[in-house]
Amino acid sequence: MFGFGRKKSAGRAEPSVPFVASSVPKVSRRGGPATGRTLTRLYDAGSTDRLTASWTTTPLTADQVVVRNQRALVARSREQTANNDYCKAFLRKCRQNIVGPRGVQMQAQSRDAAGQLDTDVNEAFEAAWAEWSKPANCDVTGKRSLWAIQRLAITSAAQDGEFMIRVVTGRDAGPWGFALQVLDPQRCPVDLNEVGLSDGRYIRQGIEFNKFGRPIFYLFPASDWDSVEYAFAGRDYTRVPAKFMIHGFLEELVGQKCGLPWASTSLWRLGMLGGFEKAALVNARAGAAKGGFLEWDEGFGPQDDDLEDEIEVLAEPGVWQELPPGLKAKVNDPQYPAGEFSAFHKSMLRGASAGMGVLYNNLAHDLEGVSYSSIRQGTLDEREFWKEMQEWLVETLMERLYSLWLPRALLAGRVKVKGRGVIPAQSLNDHRVVSWQARRWDWIDPNADVKAAVASKDNLFASPGQIIRDRGRDPRAVWREVASDIKEMSAAGIPDWLIQKAIGGEMAGVGGGGGVPVKTEGAGKDENDENDEA
Repeated sequence: MFGFGRKKSAGRAEPSVPFVASSVPKVSRRGGPATGRTLTRLYDAGSTDRLTASWTTTPLTADQVVVRNQRALVARSREQTANNDYCKAFLRKCRQNIVGPRGVQMQAQSRDAAGQLDTDVNEAFEAAWAEWSKPANCDVTGKRSLWAIQRLAITSAAQDGEFMIRVVTGRDAGPWGFALQVLDPQRCPVDLNEVGLSDGRYIRQGIEFNKFGRPIFYLFPASDWDSVEYAFAGRDYTRVPAKFMIHGFLEELVGQKCGLPWASTSLWRLGMLGGFEKAALVNARAGAAKGGFLEWDEGFGPQDDDLEDEIEVLAEPGVWQELPPGLKAKVNDPQYPAGEFSAFHKSMLRGASAGMGVLYNNLAHDLEGVSYSSIRQGTLDEREFWKEMQEWLVETLMERLYSLWLPRALLAGRVKVKGRGVIPAQSLNDHRVVSWQARRWDWIDPNADVKAAVASKDNLFASPGQIIRDRGRDPRAVWREVASDIKEMSAAGIPDWLIQKAIGGEMAGVGGGGGVPVKTEGAGKDENDENDEA
């Protein structure tokens, strides 16, 4: 019978119990399978040899990654933002494409008893939200509008990896008693960690959690609020309840509690590229001057007592100057940067833009050699990234903010409906549902894309309301504008067939004054999203 075990040695007794064949393979003492050294690693990236000796083989937890790298990454990200044009352009594109010129807009979706959208109530909520969004009301300093706070949150998230906004209530919060305070995330000490607190609580990166990992308090050095410099040496902290903090960051590792700059993987490359550009620029400037040297042949030249003698060399266009015997001119003509500079520069920027999630042509403002199809495909891919970031901003900031604003606005009697008075706070649950409209972009080829949108609508692939939302507008607002225009044109005496031609275009079927008259009665009546498919 075959079995596993050591071979019997001379002078050694047989075991009383014979070995039994087993399906368990023999395991090497070095951790590899028994099939030979050639199969000890299935993946090349898992091998350890002279080529991978500097490559880490020990996984780090999310806390270790953040504590070891966050401060250095934030410092370098801020430095690159100040000195590197491409980092500055990346932040600008984040603000332009995630927040946009109007910010993320709230669209109330309250419904009446019949289940229909209540236009009057929704307009009242949107008006109250717009009023609170003004700088004097929403910012505790009275300087920033909600749009500006959104831009600052995105700038902080992209540059530092996270944003922190404190909700302030009471007298210090301004006219509404509810305002926001934008905080510097670096004032929360990332290296403050404690374990063994009561009830299983612990502190990681300056944030106190319960035993399940839910934030309870955010800790800030008490003497650091108005300090010019960061202070982390003391033990006196201000504990801000987590329910009054809005902390946003992209969680890329399970258990991550703080964010890292969005350009973390591109910073090293961009830093080196900046130094490379500076050296090439200095070299090009020196080469443009084209200075030179003068060299005496052996046996010629001034003696020790003639060192003060000077030789003037004229450097004027079209002038040839005779040099003294034994004196030769050597021209300094550096040729770098030459033709390889542009190709190398593009290659580095392509890698950096891939890490940032943006199109190289947009980041570098380089449209050389691109075709319509290639720039269209690249732009569409990039827009998907921006849409993802918009959804993250809505989920992290806007929805949390609205849930805190709504009960206080109702309790303060700030939401008023014309002819119906103040909306009571008891109806809070009836008004929690809202939608958020982020910015959208103009079509790359308006003629072709509009035709495609119309074809999608005609074939029931998309509703008119969805097409309008894809343009960044509220369908109800667009329809109200159209209805208002029809009423005003009719009141001005414009014939119905001409109004229909102006509004309906090819659908009017106008011929010699024909066409179906437009009914202007009740034209101002509001539509709702349930009629999108009409």
